[in-house]
Amino acid sequence: MTEVRINLYSDTQTKPTPEMRAAMAAAEVGDEQRGEDPSVNRLTAMTAELLGKEAAVFLPSGTMCNQIAVLLHCRPGDEILTDRTSHIVNAEAGGAAALAGAMVRTLDGVHGVFSAEQLEEGVRAKSRHAPRSRLVAVEQTSNQGGGTVWPLATLGEVAAVARRHGLALHMDGARLLNATVASSVTAAEFAQPFDTVWVDLSKGLGCPVGAVLAGSSEAIGEAWQWKQRLGGAMRQAGVIAAAGIYALEHHVERLAEDHANARHFAERIATIPGVAVDPERVETDIVFFDVAATGLTAAELSERLAGLGIRIGASSRTLLRAVTHLDVTRPDVEEAAEAVRAVIAEAGPRPKIAETGA
Repeated sequence: MTEVRINLYSDTQTKPTPEMRAAMAAAEVGDEQRGEDPSVNRLTAMTAELLGKEAAVFLPSGTMCNQIAVLLHCRPGDEILTDRTSHIVNAEAGGAAALAGAMVRTLDGVHGVFSAEQLEEGVRAKSRHAPRSRLVAVEQTSNQGGGTVWPLATLGEVAAVARRHGLALHMDGARLLNATVASSVTAAEFAQPFDTVWVDLSKGLGCPVGAVLAGSSEAIGEAWQWKQRLGGAMRQAGVIAAAGIYALEHHVERLAEDHANARHFAERIATIPGVAVDPERVETDIVFFDVAATGLTAAELSERLAGLGIRIGASSRTLLRAVTHLDVTRPDVEEAAEAVRAVIAEAGPRPKIAETGA
């Protein structure tokens, strides 16, 4: 197998920096379940303050954050309204149905962002025959939407509809801090209307593991019980919490570098014949590009790039996704773009493949 030299598969591919590893090695630890781990306590306090919430809980993954939030807000038979591209629909193994017995009603937003009008249309009228609309979930940024930042005004409009109908609000904040850096809107401002919200530590922030879910003291108290039930309770977790503290203190503002590198990559591949990409659509660290016109499938291009030590994932038959992060430099994205050019040129002219969407 060819060694991966440039990994644009996902921002989950980051590895802790030497400085982060040193912080982990020096972490103060204690029994997290008893509230005695000072590093965990500091991380959750920092995150609660960052998000403008009363309390927070440290969890092993963002998926667990989403699933616990669903369990907090929904009862069996309740319905979640969210965009069709959202992680909670497509990448959590049907957890909402399996764990909470909740249904999902998807909305067809634009690049992962649905409107207040679409939400209004999606909320069900109360009826003994219909599921109860209960929870509105928003993913900031929208991953499958292309790293799209939900505008603050749109979030306010969506929240107003939800409140008018008595619905709970949850923000999947996997890349929330990318949104804050790209927009200059604070995390607390984005999170303000939401009952629950979380931030991922293991994507652009570069931690090896972990996410933090925040909300009211009552909600987080209940979340702790679900954390126990789902096997998410830990012991001397300060070793990994210290990575999160380091990341929040040192790795947030540098996300702007990832955004600039993603835009640069998009601009470079936009000049390749047969590659369809709009650099103006690249708001954060994610670039989707379509290669239907080259005659190559996404899987073929991905495989050939892998042979050159460059990892870019195929998202559909003709669509690929490249994600920048702290382990990817400007020279890396330039080399990756030229590799895409070379592979497509080497393949030569082929019949166009029917295009597919994100």
